[in-house]
Amino acid sequence: MLKERSQSFKLLFLFTDLFIAFLSFAIAFLIRYYLSEDSAFQRQIIDFGNYFVLGLVLGISQVISFLSIDLYHPRRGLSLTDEFFAIASGVLINLMLILAFLFFFRGESFSRLVISYFAIATILLSSLAHFLLRGILRILRSKGYNLRSVLILGTGKSALSFANTIKKHSIYGYAVVGFIQGKINLLSRGSGYRAVGKIKDLEDYLKDNEIDLLVYALSHDEGDYLKEAIDISDYLGIDLKVVPSYEEIITAKGRVEVLDGIPIISIRNIPLRLGYNRVLKRTFDIIFSVLFLLIFSPIYILIAALIKLSSAGPIFYKQERVGLDNRKFNMLKFRSMVVQQKQQSDTLWTTKDDPRVTKVGGILRKLSLDEIPQFLNVLRGDMSVVGPRPERPFYVEKFQSEHHQYMRRHAAKAGITGWAQVQGLRGDTSIEERIKADIYYIENWSLAFDLKIILLTPWKAIVDRNAY
Repeated sequence: MLKERSQSFKLLFLFTDLFIAFLSFAIAFLIRYYLSEDSAFQRQIIDFGNYFVLGLVLGISQVISFLSIDLYHPRRGLSLTDEFFAIASGVLINLMLILAFLFFFRGESFSRLVISYFAIATILLSSLAHFLLRGILRILRSKGYNLRSVLILGTGKSALSFANTIKKHSIYGYAVVGFIQGKINLLSRGSGYRAVGKIKDLEDYLKDNEIDLLVYALSHDEGDYLKEAIDISDYLGIDLKVVPSYEEIITAKGRVEVLDGIPIISIRNIPLRLGYNRVLKRTFDIIFSVLFLLIFSPIYILIAALIKLSSAGPIFYKQERVGLDNRKFNMLKFRSMVVQQKQQSDTLWTTKDDPRVTKVGGILRKLSLDEIPQFLNVLRGDMSVVGPRPERPFYVEKFQSEHHQYMRRHAAKAGITGWAQVQGLRGDTSIEERIKADIYYIENWSLAFDLKIILLTPWKAIVDRNAY
């Protein structure tokens, strides 16, 4: 139901952002070529037609970048900070694409200042526009403009969760007017919700009140009244939605699909399994890894020399890890320990002040520089830039038997960094907390989420005391 109304708002925000992008480019162009000290001279040597085309391309690609990070999803906008970060991430992605395009197609040498001013203006103006639009829409809803009244059949966990979701997304114009009480009643006096009758009163209440939407949210323990609710809603011409109650078996976000009219409930929703998202993440992984390897290649040479001079053994260390769909692969690292027997390195857990760590290795591990050869694993397709950290087969078997949901971490490619790592959950920390963080990442993945983790990683690598 939120999807039905979100389409209109998606178009509203999309066209607003398109206008903002064009406006931002115009502002950037004016600042560079009309307000700078050498503007008169610069105007004589530029091709206005090419800049007009650049403005069109930047504006359209900016909206496409926002779509790629799912900026217009209903969950967006609940936090000003999160939305600002998402907008900044979308602008960064657009800049990466445009700069890469201009690098390979050097038909015109465009001013880098124009592109920089465009990025800054787009972030600020889009954030301001989103804030104002949401504020205006909330004011309109508070005054009752285009509101749809909702009656919820049930007073249990599912009913309350649904009501809270509707309240949180009030911008879409749904208002809960009351509940039809079931056998389980979790309504409290301080909740702001009220029961307007019992199941036997449903038809009479619907006849006496103008209700736009009836939501069936009874649990299995309260009996099956679905057919009765369908018959009543059909008779009165009222829209009916059903909230499945499977809390006892669904512990993650589910997804409903329809195959030839047959609804199929996926117990776990994994965005990265969708074809579009897989292509998007893989493309980002390749572009980011290639750029990282090219830019920081001098550092690799320095690290390699330090490792070779400081201790006997190879520069690189290869270790078997478990990744996507429980497949094993050889993960690369700069060697940070003395050379060991395979049995020892595969089964011993790294501890603080581990005597096996070399002096150079200690610095590399503290700054996570020993991890950077894994960008080669990313290019090979074994890993992703962001994802759950891969573990050794010995510990996978151990944790599988000790922690019920551990194997769900392998629903996504292993990553060089991850949500658990930037939360400080690495080294000798809680396995349960790591599992929760990894599952949260898998179920809530977006390109903006990946960018957030990447930006947080350098800081955590320096200040995280568990990085050993």
